Order: sequence, then structure tokens, then C-alpha cells
Amino acid sequence: MSERLQKALARAGYGSRRMLETAITEGRVSVNGAIAVLGTKVEKDDKVIFDGKPVPAEKLFEQARLVIAYHKPEGEVCTRSDPEGRPTIFDRLPKIAQGRWIAVGRLDINTSGLIVLTTDGELANRLMHPSNEVDREYLVRVHGDVREEHMKQLVEGVILDDGPARFTDVVRHPEADLDRRNQWFYVALMEGRNREVRRLWESQGFQVNRLKRVRYGCIFLPSFLKQGHFVELGQKEVDDLVKLVDLPTLPVPKMTPQELKDVRRRLSKKASSRRPQTSAKKPATSRGRPSDRGR
Repeated sequence: MSERLQKALARAGYGSRRMLETAITEGRVSVNGAIAVLGTKVEKDDKVIFDGKPVPAEKLFEQARLVIAYHKPEGEVCTRSDPEGRPTIFDRLPKIAQGRWIAVGRLDINTSGLIVLTTDGELANRLMHPSNEVDREYLVRVHGDVREEHMKQLVEGVILDDGPARFTDVVRHPEADLDRRNQWFYVALMEGRNREVRRLWESQGFQVNRLKRVRYGCIFLPSFLKQGHFVELGQKEVDDLVKLVDLPTLPVPKMTPQELKDVRRRLSKKASSRRPQTSAKKPATSRGRPSDRGR
């Protein structure tokens, strides 16, 4: 049984499908000694070399996926390494024996909240692709007198520098104090363009001073999950996630005790070397969300 090279590499955790297509175009992948091209297919007996290193055949056709939910603090970046030496989300993640973690979308350095990561590049690619319309939900604090007409305009849509954009829903937090200049809202949208939530509010003359992602598709940020920590998603949660993008279900393996021990050791080391994160008081996050209104 043959399969497209970029799809097999993505599932094995070597990157997103888009990134792997670029690597193939650049001539960084070979199959049986010949430089691969887009459209190359592989079978179990083929010898694949990626960036000068052999790819084990069992990894290319491995039928398993890991998915975790990570609570990103403000101050971390979502790149694998940062030239400015800033901490990255990958500093805190477990080392795994096969493949690597792929972030499903990004959050900017000043945004906290949920990041879903997986070893399955095909799953990551589909969850991020706009055509699959997987929505994201944020808790946002906005400075200014936000009125119903502003909320209506943000749902109807505005034109940003990179094209039209809109929230699919805007809900004022039920515990928000209307007499205060800083108001809390839940917002949902289908895309993940750069600073899109902030830019949408700015289009109406408002400033976002706190932003936290609380949901990606059917995965919510667990209330017990502390900043800088992660939790493995179970079989049912992962199955629900892959159904959103029409992928087959696969077994979800558990991380080994040694992998989890390594995580605890590195988390302890990182915590001792970082300044504590300060956060403004936020209202409770369990009521009045877009996802509770039939979304």
C-alpha cells in the first residue's frame, strides 16, 4: 500500500504537511536514493532520508497519535527555538521517543491559554486549515465603552489589512461590571491569522489588554491545568477532535513513566529560573460562552 510522502512524514511527526511539502520542493528528502518530488509515494520497504537522516519505515506507517493540551503563559513564544533567547512552549513539553510535537496554531507572546499539540502532522494541518472551519474561543478583556452596535459589527464583519474578518459570536461575560472601563467578553472565530482577535477589536477603536484562548474545536482548556503545564488527551477526546476534520480514529498511546519523569524534572528546573507570571483578576469562565449558545 503506497501513500504520499508528505502525508506519511506528517503522520510520523516530522512536521506539518505544508512544511514538509516545502522540504520536498527544496530537495531535502530522498526515497531509495533519488531526490523526492511532490507527488512521490512511499511504501513500507522504501528507504527514506530526510535532512540527511534515515526515517525508520515503522514510523512512516505507524498508526498511533499523541495529543496534549498545554496551558501557555504570557511571555512564551510558539517557535521551536527563539533567536532572542525567549522561553518557548517546547521547553516545557515531554521528550518523546518517536516523532515530535507539532503545535496546532500559535498564540502571540502576550496571549495565554490553550495550545493543542500532537505528533500527527496530518491532524495538525487539518485542524489549522480554514476550509475545515474549526473554531477557536477566547476570553478577552477590552478597554472602552463597548456597545451592542460594536458587537454586531464585529459579527457582521470588517475589513482588515489582510482581508475581511469577523467573529462568529461575541458574548459579554455575565459577571462583567458595566460600570468599569475594562469589560470581559467571550469571542469565537474560525481563523487563526496573526493577532486577528486584537485587530478586530482595534477596528472598532478598542484596545485588548488581556487575551486567553479557552477552546480549540471541541477541546476546552481544563480549569485545573496550571500555566506552563500540560495534560494528555484521552482516547474519547482525541476521537472527538479527529471527527471534526474527517480523519480515522487511531489508538492513543500513553507516555512512558520515564518520559513523564523527564517532564517533571525539566518543569521544576524551568520554574526556578523564571520570574513569576502576574495576572489580573478574571471573572469566572464557566458561563455565557459562545459555545454554550448552540455553537
